[in-house]
Amino acid sequence: MLSPGMDSAREGGGVAGTVLIPMNFVWSYGGRSVYLSGSFTGWTNLYQMSPVEGCPTVFQVICSLTPGYHQYKFFVDGEWRHDENQPFISCTYGIVNTVLLARESDYIAPPMSPAVPSLTNMDVDNEAFQQLVRISDGSRHEAVPRIQETDLEVSRHRVSLFLSTHTVYELLPESGKVITLDVDLPVKQAFHILYEQGISIAPLWDYFKGRFVGVLSALDFILILRELGNHGSNLTEEELETHTISAWKEGKGYLNRQIDGNGRAFSRGLIHAGPYDNLKDVALKILENEVATVPIIHSSSEDGSFPQLLHLASLSGILKCICRYFRHSSNSLPVLQLPIFAIPVGTWVSEIGEANQRPLAKLHPSASLSSALSLLVQAQVSSIPIVDDNDSLLDIYSRSDITALAKNRAYAHINLDDMTIHQALQLGQDPYSPYEFNSQRCQMCLRTDPLHEVMDRLANPGVRRLVIVEAGSRRVEGIVSLRDIFKFLLG
Repeated sequence: MLSPGMDSAREGGGVAGTVLIPMNFVWSYGGRSVYLSGSFTGWTNLYQMSPVEGCPTVFQVICSLTPGYHQYKFFVDGEWRHDENQPFISCTYGIVNTVLLARESDYIAPPMSPAVPSLTNMDVDNEAFQQLVRISDGSRHEAVPRIQETDLEVSRHRVSLFLSTHTVYELLPESGKVITLDVDLPVKQAFHILYEQGISIAPLWDYFKGRFVGVLSALDFILILRELGNHGSNLTEEELETHTISAWKEGKGYLNRQIDGNGRAFSRGLIHAGPYDNLKDVALKILENEVATVPIIHSSSEDGSFPQLLHLASLSGILKCICRYFRHSSNSLPVLQLPIFAIPVGTWVSEIGEANQRPLAKLHPSASLSSALSLLVQAQVSSIPIVDDNDSLLDIYSRSDITALAKNRAYAHINLDDMTIHQALQLGQDPYSPYEFNSQRCQMCLRTDPLHEVMDRLANPGVRRLVIVEAGSRRVEGIVSLRDIFKFLLG
């Protein structure tokens, strides 16, 4: 048997000056012993494949091949197998997988800071980008895959068709509960309810109008604390006690210059949907109105009286439907196999690129809570990576973390300018303990992770974004959110 570490020129059957392309062959379906063979070995030798660390059912091996057409198969536990999710044909050797490697002229050198990383027509595996190795001078060039416009159009069309032909009913759980708040409830009490229930948003019910009139979210509490903080050095529980939700919403209208012709404040109407609406319309409502959720409301009467709140629809739930539907036919969406760094999506550090043309917001643990809240509001982001002096990820501060100030009425005893992010995230713990990496709160991915894996993680409840980090160092390279994914998929 041959080891993949053999001389690369002999391995590819080439000579000095030949361009060899390292191919990462992957078998993702388990086994005790897995080998690779193909036309590039004359079908006479086997390369032993190694299990991927942390993924015992996934095996891989890297072979340097010359440009051109190649066939290959896997030898798994004594049986010849082929990967049904990769291109395959029937030939003299039975059913074999195929790959066509582009020639050197088909590769492009990546720009130093690509605003929109491009992709090639060669998809080696679900992991990564490829490197070209020129044997003659030993120089290495990182090849950036180029996305195919036809693949993008096909993928977007199929996603759009699925969403347009499936209704909100598919989002409804078999059982569950939805917390609703009365608009005359004191802000302080609402604050405690959200914290105790572990939620960051709740629809608002107006008893006198007999209908749902809006939502109260963690962002409201951020704005409330900032506004009250402007009137004194400390927040008092009495100040929160005097504000009802309806009074706050009216005051918020004045703050946002939402005033009608009679000088009265008004709030934007409730963005909602019905159970028979299709998923695409709901996703577009969330994106276009820049809201986190859309209440699903149903009324059996024609005038809309006696409305029933069925569910809170979110992009996470819709993405879960997409992932479930295409899980066993991922090859029908070509873009799902592309690495996340090669797709114009997310926010990136300047060295890698800024797909949405805005800087990546980051803060250190010593930054004040006031600066974090201001950044959340002004940058219009839902979370901020917390990094050390080397830009390595330590934690994440999200809008929903503001509800933690309800614990033991912490909001009544703090000054937003004096409290650090470190202290805010460790309420109830030792405030002088060292700040260590919080693996439970930090949802991460690598820039070489394929899009389908990123989508699977974002479809989990409570996950609204993934921080893209460098392997090993956890240096923050970017961030990708649910909104980014849907804007890309829906064009």
